Amino acid sequence: MPSSCKDLRNQVAICLQRSPCVLIDRNTPKQCVENEELRKELPEKCRLQLASFYKCKHGLVDMTKRFRGNAPLSTGRYDKDLAKLSSGDFNAEDEQAKLAISVPKN
Repeated sequence: MPSSCKDLRNQVAICLQRSPCVLIDRNTPKQCVENEELRKELPEKCRLQLASFYKCKHGLVDMTKRFRGNAPLSTGRYDKDLAKLSSGDFNAEDEQAKLAISVPKN
């Protein structure tokens, strides 16, 4: 995958790993995304990040963006969090608390 969508993919993966669909119901992240009923139960933050990731993926094949570029390159900002969640070294309650949508301060 080109690096322009890598950070978004990692954000979605982290959010899905923290969601009740995966932590409590023990579904796979793939099931949570593909199953219509499970997708509706995902936190709003995860659904918004998933939509952004889909837009980025669409931008890879969108010919109007060929000259301007799709998005900035990956920064690797979420690599540590993704590795920690993927290895199983986390506290489920702490990770679920991180799902609250935070509003940036101006």
